[in-house]
Amino acid sequence: MVEEFGAHHGTDRVASDVIGAGAATAVAEESGHRVRSTWLKLAAQHIAFIHPLSIAARGTGADRSILGKTSEMADTARNPHAGAPFTDDDATIAAALEEVSVPALLCSMVHLTGDPSWIRGDIRPQYAMLNDFQSSMPVEMQAEARRLALAAIIEYRDSGCELPPAPGPELIHEMMSFLAVAPVDDAVVPMFAEDLHLDGADSRAIEWGEEISADVRADAHVVVIGCGESGLLTGIRLAQAGLPFTIIEKTDGPGGTWRDNRYPGARVDVGSHFYCYSFEPSEHWSEYFVRQPELRSYFERVLEKYDVGANCRFNTEVVAATWDEATGRWSVEVRGADGAVDTIDARIVISATGALNAPKLPDIDGIESFAGPAFHSARWDDSIDLAGKRVAQIGAGASGFQLAPAIADEVEHLSIFQRTPQWMFPNMNYHRAVPEGDAWAMRHLPFYTRWFRFLMFYPAAGLSIENSRVDPNFDDSDGMAISEMNSITRAWFGDWITSQLADHPDLLELSMPQYPPTAKRTLQDNGSWLTCLKKPNVELVRTGISRIVPEGVVTDDGVLHEADVICFATGFRHNDFLWPMTITGRGGVTLREQWGEEPEALLGISVPNFPNLFCVYGPGTNLAHGASLIFQSECQVNYIMSAIHELLAGGHRSMVPTAEAFDAYTSRYRSEIAQMVWAHWSVKHSHFKNSDGRIFTISPWPIPTYWGWTRAVDPSQYEFD
Repeated sequence: MVEEFGAHHGTDRVASDVIGAGAATAVAEESGHRVRSTWLKLAAQHIAFIHPLSIAARGTGADRSILGKTSEMADTARNPHAGAPFTDDDATIAAALEEVSVPALLCSMVHLTGDPSWIRGDIRPQYAMLNDFQSSMPVEMQAEARRLALAAIIEYRDSGCELPPAPGPELIHEMMSFLAVAPVDDAVVPMFAEDLHLDGADSRAIEWGEEISADVRADAHVVVIGCGESGLLTGIRLAQAGLPFTIIEKTDGPGGTWRDNRYPGARVDVGSHFYCYSFEPSEHWSEYFVRQPELRSYFERVLEKYDVGANCRFNTEVVAATWDEATGRWSVEVRGADGAVDTIDARIVISATGALNAPKLPDIDGIESFAGPAFHSARWDDSIDLAGKRVAQIGAGASGFQLAPAIADEVEHLSIFQRTPQWMFPNMNYHRAVPEGDAWAMRHLPFYTRWFRFLMFYPAAGLSIENSRVDPNFDDSDGMAISEMNSITRAWFGDWITSQLADHPDLLELSMPQYPPTAKRTLQDNGSWLTCLKKPNVELVRTGISRIVPEGVVTDDGVLHEADVICFATGFRHNDFLWPMTITGRGGVTLREQWGEEPEALLGISVPNFPNLFCVYGPGTNLAHGASLIFQSECQVNYIMSAIHELLAGGHRSMVPTAEAFDAYTSRYRSEIAQMVWAHWSVKHSHFKNSDGRIFTISPWPIPTYWGWTRAVDPSQYEFD
């Protein structure tokens, strides 16, 4: 596989222009020739191409059919995605249909009736646009679809909600292309099919545990650092494998960033029905982009459902981990809430700390001198009543963008200090509650929620990276765009900002970014942020901060902005992976010494000199072009579990990436990331970049490419002891 990072993957990019209409056909190229076999056969070929040893031979849990049993519904239990039977009257059903996504409804009708004509007629989606749940279907077309569906749903209800045989693989592929408004290429269908879980099973569940003898498993204790979404997922998979494990979590429960970040207005900016575990039902969300309390509760419920809590040590932090070459084991030093320190023995350590967990405070003179309460947004002080207070919000990135509109009407005055304005795009669903009709459909209509998930996933699937690549033939000397397409995107984003601030030219000038769109984290706005800036008690300050004094914030022009409370919405130590822990590997080298400001890992997961150490959401794996971090975590945890299987089944003591594999991957990574918009010279302040302006945080890979790489570990890339 080593050569594929340099040779094959220069030509096997899956290309699809899903910006706008999503009308281009995805194309997979393999060593110069187009792949045009049936997609089901291609799934196995694609996996074998990336990993020469067959997945089935290694029993990773990913060796079952990608679609599972789509044509063999289980007789003993109803598929959890088939919807609960119902007896609602005709009027209730008709009212519910007025609030559904018609494209997803039409796919549900195929399952409900067994008739594929629902997706083969003139009533069909027009464009696959992100956050457009109706896919630009004319109102009249939507109405006719609802009318036809009502009769079919009533008949289904009256027959006892019995489903016909499930659609076969070819029809599932056709349904994907229907929603994509373009042929979905054979090469990417397996990825989407795996995410849909239409057979109701968890296609990545670990089934190889019994292959490993009980004594070997008992000796393979795993320490997982962190119980956010990735740590919790890791615990679920380790339990399925029958391995002993302990999750060390510094807070009092699961959820990670969704436990820490409880500031007013905190919400997810990936659609809720996609920002969740693919193997769990997702019909329960109350909003299309849910707020923090609901996300926190979700992770708590999942923890309880899978009984992972019994293996967790909450209010405990990892201080250090040291590899013992003689024993081939890790010694993990932890500290409890009472300050007591003890040591845990582990065969394997998995870091699931995330990259955005350590708050970063700005380096401002006098920061300790402020007379009132001052805190980071990720450490929100619930004891403070902001009513009638003068609040200084320092920072207006992703957190500040949500925070300001949520508190503006409560405070007496809000001063927002913003170093760099953010690009944003309109999303009218951003604060929208899921209406009762759509919630009814998600509870009852067969596979409706699954296809709604696909509708959220596909337009943001990152099938191509090319729109993020700097065009060497494009004149970017003004620093405003990196390609013709990027220039068009700039106009679209700029039109939205202008439409909201046209009556405030002073704010418009302050709010228009002077760097290429998508070069930093792109935000979503339903009008709340830009409307907030126009409120009479809100002031947007773009002048640099000179110092903080007891009375407030002094800017470079000498103006004192008086404040009663300061909130630092200044982001996180994104480049400081596993900070502040001391991780010591072979030869006494620490991870901090080896990495410096250039953290690198094979696939962002494993690191030379650190045997049996694996990272989830490690270096170079943050996403800025598609999918979601939960999807990314599922890929990475799948790979890590495959690696653990290889370690234990092979009777090995330890495994570490080879120098050849590591160098090939990191060389390819550095070459690719340097060509992307996030590395552009015009971006002066970005948490993606280190102090030298280089990037070791963001993934430059098309989502399907990385999905393929993480299907199973390639043993030839590792040295085993």
